[in-house]
Amino acid sequence: MSDSHCRHGSFTKPLRRLRRLRSSEAMRDLVREQQVSLTDLVHPLFIEEGITEPVAISTLPGISRLPESMLAAEIRELKTLGIRYVMPFGISHHKDAIGSDTWNDDGLLARMIRTIKQEAPEMLVIPDICFCEYTDHGHCGVVEHNEVCNDATVENLVKQSVCAARAGADMLAPSAMMDGQIRAIREGLDAAGFENVAILAHSAKFASSFYGPFRAAVDCELSGNRKGYQLDSANGRQALLEALLDEEEGADILMVKPGTPYLDVLSQLRERTELPLAAYHVGGEYAGIKFAALAGALDERAVVTESFVGFKRAGASLIVSYYTKQFASWLAADRG
Repeated sequence: MSDSHCRHGSFTKPLRRLRRLRSSEAMRDLVREQQVSLTDLVHPLFIEEGITEPVAISTLPGISRLPESMLAAEIRELKTLGIRYVMPFGISHHKDAIGSDTWNDDGLLARMIRTIKQEAPEMLVIPDICFCEYTDHGHCGVVEHNEVCNDATVENLVKQSVCAARAGADMLAPSAMMDGQIRAIREGLDAAGFENVAILAHSAKFASSFYGPFRAAVDCELSGNRKGYQLDSANGRQALLEALLDEEEGADILMVKPGTPYLDVLSQLRERTELPLAAYHVGGEYAGIKFAALAGALDERAVVTESFVGFKRAGASLIVSYYTKQFASWLAADRG
């Protein structure tokens, strides 16, 4: 019922009626502050060597580990859907104490990157730069005396980064949370002639319980925890300091991970930097929506879209999400 047909009481009529701009779908579209498109989304991929068929990930319904032999076909499908950015994670069968397969030019990381670039040269490849999927202990670096050694790990991160750049990576996503890693990687890339390879830093990466499904997905469970190097979930100011240090060290994009529980950090970081910001919609966030949708508890597409809009409203320029492919499929269905 319009206001012209509503009975007014004795109160003073409002001077500003903000509801005017919500009065129809066309009006809401006209003034909408945030939009989500495929140019905002990065699709993570799980690639496992030594298998011949996809392996469903029970903690991430709808997501599978893909064999290398299927990677090219998957990239063709993603390209058809309009997905332009991918973040490959490798599940190695050649693990050792230091993750040395990651700086082998014939290792899984390099092979994944080459396959993607050969199949879709225009697709942006942003590999995860870390060691947890490639070490036999599951930690993100070199373990000495039951602790991850910062400086030895950083040296290896540089080797891994240069190897990924040689294979054709467009951007690197270092996620080990070692002090000084961004400066060392930037200097290493530049010295090797890869000045144009960008860095998307996992700058504010929290030691989060929301990673549980990811650990199962990449087979990197470990005894102990990563709280000695990942951020304490209670420390927002320290997270901002970590991110701003990464900016000083040469990062091109700063990421907050996980996304939804740390929107305050994302928003505050937006006020302190002009760099593009990313949010990682991690496995626990995906699983929470997916299992609720499978139970009929919510409208899956509406909740996913609302979550993405929330990241953008808080300041994210891009979003890494396991929902990217499904979101692209929804958009394709809309187009008929």
